[in-house]
Amino acid sequence: MSEPNIRPHTAAGSRPPVGLLQVPPGHRLIVALDYPTWAEAEALVRQLTNVTFFKVGLEMFLSSRGQAVEALRALGKKVFLDLKFHDIPNTVAQACRQAVGLGVDILNVHTLGGRQMMTQAGAAVADEAKNRGIPAPALIAVTILTSMGETDLEEVGLAPMPADNVDRLARLTQASGLQGVVASPQEISLIRQACGRDFLIVCPGVRPQGAALGDQKRVMTPQAAIAAGADYLVVGRPITRAADPLAAAEAVLQEIREGLNSK
Repeated sequence: MSEPNIRPHTAAGSRPPVGLLQVPPGHRLIVALDYPTWAEAEALVRQLTNVTFFKVGLEMFLSSRGQAVEALRALGKKVFLDLKFHDIPNTVAQACRQAVGLGVDILNVHTLGGRQMMTQAGAAVADEAKNRGIPAPALIAVTILTSMGETDLEEVGLAPMPADNVDRLARLTQASGLQGVVASPQEISLIRQACGRDFLIVCPGVRPQGAALGDQKRVMTPQAAIAAGADYLVVGRPITRAADPLAAAEAVLQEIREGLNSK
């Protein structure tokens, strides 16, 4: 099968990507608020005085009826809205407009929605932010879920090697005018080679030394992921289920500092 032509494209009005050197070390950790209620999540957020960025995914967004985003902003926190929009282009574009109105800092779509979907989403984000007179959030795209291995990919008709899919999907994301991708830390190097230094890479599948893998299959330690070139690390259960979440978060932050110092 011949390779489709993927040419660079920048959506009108889209802002420049946030480069690695522009992100303060303390803002690189994004704690995943995977809780069934906002009350439980809020207790953790207030405890984690050393964390600025939090991820609101499907469970937290739905259980709080979207109020988790507003509550986090009221607490002075940054928000990664991780809803992975994947639908027809117009539906995703309008959903992205709504997300901009919530005041999130990062939101995402799914690369498998295709170029047209991603391009329209990027244009909608830029236009809505301009209309509201606010900074546009970074719009990134999910490549291959870090829970998926070779067998999973074959079952849905994709190339069995995760890296092959991630390389192509990251290039397509950049060609569609988006600012970066969500990807396993194991694919950081190939994404950097394909898309350059100023393309955002947000990495779930990060586990401190000795932490349980859970449902993640392609993982790396925080220090190694940052040293490899990740911009943000998403960490959930190793912090949220720790006996001392504050200390667990500080340990990850220390690994991030060590990763930066090793570069």
